[in-house]
Amino acid sequence: MADNLNAAPDQGELRKSETEPARQTLDEAVAEDRQAGGLVLVNEVLPDKLSILPIEPRPIFPNVLTPMTFAGEHAIALLRDAWDNQNRLFGVSLIQHKHAEDYFQSEVYSVGTVLKIYKVHMPEEHVIQVLAQGLQRFSCVRALSHEIWPRWEVRYHYDPQNRPDEAQKAYAMAIMSNIKELLRRNPIMQESVKMMLSQLTFDNYLTMMDIVASVIGADADKLQDLLETFDVERRAEKLLLLLKEELELLSLQEKIQTQISEKINKQQKEFLLREQLKAIKQELGLEKDDKTLEIDKIIKRVQDLELSPEATQVIDAELDKLRIMEPHSAEFHVTRTYLEVLTELPWGRYSRDKLDLRRARQVLNRHHYGLDDVKERVLEFIATLKKKGTLSGSIICLVGPPGVGKTSIGQSIADALGRQFFRFSVGGMRDEAEIKGHRRTYIGAMPGKFIQALKRTGTANPVIMLDEIDKIGLGGFQGDPASALLEVLDPEQNHDFLDHYLDVRFDLSKVLFITTANQLDTIPSPLLDRMEVIRLAGYVLEEKVQIARRYLIPHQREEHGLNEDELQISDAALRLLIDRFAREAGVRALEKQLRKIMRKITLEMAEKQGLSFKITPRNLEKYLGKPRFT
Repeated sequence: MADNLNAAPDQGELRKSETEPARQTLDEAVAEDRQAGGLVLVNEVLPDKLSILPIEPRPIFPNVLTPMTFAGEHAIALLRDAWDNQNRLFGVSLIQHKHAEDYFQSEVYSVGTVLKIYKVHMPEEHVIQVLAQGLQRFSCVRALSHEIWPRWEVRYHYDPQNRPDEAQKAYAMAIMSNIKELLRRNPIMQESVKMMLSQLTFDNYLTMMDIVASVIGADADKLQDLLETFDVERRAEKLLLLLKEELELLSLQEKIQTQISEKINKQQKEFLLREQLKAIKQELGLEKDDKTLEIDKIIKRVQDLELSPEATQVIDAELDKLRIMEPHSAEFHVTRTYLEVLTELPWGRYSRDKLDLRRARQVLNRHHYGLDDVKERVLEFIATLKKKGTLSGSIICLVGPPGVGKTSIGQSIADALGRQFFRFSVGGMRDEAEIKGHRRTYIGAMPGKFIQALKRTGTANPVIMLDEIDKIGLGGFQGDPASALLEVLDPEQNHDFLDHYLDVRFDLSKVLFITTANQLDTIPSPLLDRMEVIRLAGYVLEEKVQIARRYLIPHQREEHGLNEDELQISDAALRLLIDRFAREAGVRALEKQLRKIMRKITLEMAEKQGLSFKITPRNLEKYLGKPRFT
């Protein structure tokens, strides 16, 4: 941009320019102008050619003394030229469309105000400050040729100088009444403005309207419209309407402010009353604060536990720290969570074993067909437990191909013993902290899987199954989970297992550990040495047929909403299905094929009502396609 010109109220008293000779004060300058006839009166002739400055963000009205600041060499040259002339006059007009590059090329409104300069000051090299008074409205008639700044031929619009009639007095009274109300309700207006407006009378009501227009907060286009209204009564109507809008806006602001204040006061009052009520109840012993309630809850849980001396000492120390902490601090929440975990563990809480061998045999037979040697080993194990009274040193490892029922046998052992069951997979586990927990110094720290299992089951002697132990991850930068399992599974060490998060020893010797694996080769030798291996071989054809008849087909019928009358599968079809479509050691693929048949039957029944189906060797391929094995 060539220039960057702005008209804005000056802040504070204008200082004398260091580049100009010292000039007299404003009062002295005005008095001198009056004595010398320099002050332009309404009946004096104004020049018909004016240099015009574009201004923003609002127009300047006649009869108003205004401090302004301009920047740019063209503006400085124009104002210096005006100052050097005897009349010290220049024109201003509000920008209508701002020019992107040259400020002086901006499109301005055709009606502006001629001003007389009373004081000039240059605080910086390219900044000029002037104190000028608006004199008259003018209209631009014709643009004159110029090289640096625009000059226009103008026509002035003089207001009538006769005394106001009754209608004008009525308008003046209404305007004065509204501006006084605005001054009373608007604390933002300066005291000098209030004093200036308070000195106006009905005799100079034209000046009053210009001054009032210069101080109200209307939009620039509305103020420009007021400046362009030459008819006095019409101007008074528009000004009165703007004042009404200003008062309505002020009323709306006051209403919103009142509503906000009432809401805040109500909330503050309710908060104060709640705090007072809480304090009164605490003094009377009727209510405790949140921190006290949390501490009491922890103490109550501790009373029901058979804690070790080490755990008791740690809990007492943590409770002492909790009592002096602020409830909203991060340390308070960390300590409270630690105490909650510590007191939710089943210290000294054991479930009673059901060592009835007949019942155990019934449970195993109900859930599994065949596997007689495996069931016999499990019953021997239970008989030993019944005779000895302890499981110390017993870790069962069920080894066999996928789908032979290793996981379900572990669940059946827990049911036969009447113990809680918890299973998690260690396949792919690479972080030692999943076994032994994270230290409390870490954000988001939590105990390891075994402590979580005890917390979940609520007893200190559950059956915990570690699935896929042959696929446990090798040691890395996060530790070796296989080595961490040694402390858990070793009967010589697990009676005082130390979890990193708890940092308190817990007895795991009463836990029955069961592991599963598909092969023994990948299990670390130190772990394998501590386990009693029970191998589960694959099922033969007749065993698979019986498993399908007793377990798989009834389960899939129920899953798909079918009954025995709606679907039947012949033994020959079942044998063909097992031999040609699900040839494996286990029964997982067999169950998938049965599920596929059920889905297709369900679809046909939905499309054709009232049908029943029987699967035979002849129509088996209709539902399963070509055999996978020959």
